[in-house]
Amino acid sequence: METLLLGAGLLLGAYVLVYYNLVKAPPCGGLASLRGRTAVVTGANSGIGKMTALELARRGARVVLACRSRERGEAAAFDLRQASGNNEVIFMALDLASLASVRAFATAFLSSEPRLDILIHNAGISSCGRTRKPFNLLLRVNHVGPFLLTQLLLARLKTCTPSRVVVVSSAAHRRGRLDFTRLDRPVVGWRQELRAYADSKLANVLFVRELATQLEGTGVTCYAAHPGPVNSELFLRHVPRWLRPLLRPLAWLVLRAPRGGAQTPLYCALQEGIEPLSGRYFANCCVEEVTPAARDDRAAHRLWEASKRLAGLGSWEDAEPNEDPQLEDLGAPSSQGSSLPEKPTVSEPFPGPQSSPGLSKFTRRIPVKAEPETQVS
Repeated sequence: METLLLGAGLLLGAYVLVYYNLVKAPPCGGLASLRGRTAVVTGANSGIGKMTALELARRGARVVLACRSRERGEAAAFDLRQASGNNEVIFMALDLASLASVRAFATAFLSSEPRLDILIHNAGISSCGRTRKPFNLLLRVNHVGPFLLTQLLLARLKTCTPSRVVVVSSAAHRRGRLDFTRLDRPVVGWRQELRAYADSKLANVLFVRELATQLEGTGVTCYAAHPGPVNSELFLRHVPRWLRPLLRPLAWLVLRAPRGGAQTPLYCALQEGIEPLSGRYFANCCVEEVTPAARDDRAAHRLWEASKRLAGLGSWEDAEPNEDPQLEDLGAPSSQGSSLPEKPTVSEPFPGPQSSPGLSKFTRRIPVKAEPETQVS
């Protein structure tokens, strides 16, 4: 009996340690009204993105849900309008796997929305699933698509300063090692997918670092945000169906709820006083140091130039906006081959605000952790 009680106590103690270090997320407090501001959240039809959009909507922001599925995006917009009491939540179609769709989204947004104060790149994939593309799908969705969207919307962000860009990254970036000679090669097999996912998260951190350099003095700041271990669709999406019933209870016990995962992206989007930390990586609402590979300025600049080519910018600036670029110089086997997307749609109940001041002020101080990160698998 004593042995049983001791074992139960040890298990309980271990769970408490796991809960307070991994599961429980610090709340993002001190958020004032966002009325008159406009935010774009990609992948906001579920999980972290939906909870992020909900918090922004509750504070009165006009929120654009940029999602691939029209059905799920419109359903999420309806849910968020009901939950927040804010009718300024709309859906617009965006498929980050298609550069043509990214360009179409940007065109539709810029023609219909006069403001952009907050751009949150939340959408991402952890696996290629059964899809086989002649390019690195993980890098395309997790990095190249967001890179292109940022470039296309940058002028609008600059006219609405102070404004912010937040890229949802991951602790998996620590395992990333970018090979610029094979950057856009197709990914086949689960081992390659694990490597490609980590590489894409490293690309997120390096992108934010270089973007901060490019935007210095403009009033636009940017941040990489690690949401922590989150029980979202991304976790179980590519797990075999027979294994999901076994993993769901475990995920509920040791992973954060999506609302908890949304706290660090919200902190980066809304916290006053972190502007001097533009370009840095945040976790648990604190700035953290990253590995040497993630603070390599030469690699960040090289990735920037490579991303311009992959996104159809730079030497392809005169190309048709509905065409994906050729990538022979980066080792790609052929054209991206994306089909043309359907005409962008906007689901909107009421017109949005026309103008407003910049981001409102908040009172919470910035917790800064200067020591290096501990390794997390």
